[in-house]
Amino acid sequence: MFNTIFDITATGLSIQTGLICAAAALLLGVVIAYTHKKTSETNKGFLVTLATLPLLVMAVMIMINGNLGTSIAILGAFSLIRFRSLQGHAKELLSVFFAMMIGLACGMGHILFGAVITIIAVIAIFFFTYTNFLSPDQNRKVLKIVIPEDLDYDDVFADIFKKYTTRAELTRMKTMNMGSLYKLTYDITLKSGAKPKEFLDEIRVKNSNLKVLLSQPICEEEV
Repeated sequence: MFNTIFDITATGLSIQTGLICAAAALLLGVVIAYTHKKTSETNKGFLVTLATLPLLVMAVMIMINGNLGTSIAILGAFSLIRFRSLQGHAKELLSVFFAMMIGLACGMGHILFGAVITIIAVIAIFFFTYTNFLSPDQNRKVLKIVIPEDLDYDDVFADIFKKYTTRAELTRMKTMNMGSLYKLTYDITLKSGAKPKEFLDEIRVKNSNLKVLLSQPICEEEV
């Protein structure tokens, strides 16, 4: 069912077959770019890249006569160019590899396979983006608190944690400002209906109004 459209008995690639592969790669690239546009914040330059990347990958595959090992090595090096100075977001990485995979499929003549995979992947991306199926627990937070060195952190926040959280685990502690301050990092789960502002206000009363940061687990911002 997913056989290549290339004529393996022919001595070269016909113009008609090449144009079919190019048109399929460009069309599927546009679908990938449109999907990324609808599911992520992006810019026009990246969308143009996604739309044309399958076509370019297909051209590389054809130029090296479908040698999969060589093509992956070359395209792997090319894919590092965009991320050399700026790390991409997870969805950008997904879209880039998605486009490269479709380009590889078209470059080997597996047009139907590439189309089927594109349809399945697009449906999956829209489903996971617009449903709560894989959404993380919104009540789970990372709490970072700066305290003076003479404050007993073991029990000073216990009553606040009991009031506002269902779980509070100290995961990291380090000194700051030549040892005069400590920064505590907690992995917490807020109770349903708990108000973060009231929670932070009570902590600030305990830590002498020093800095406090409440963030999602993926946030790397320093307090």
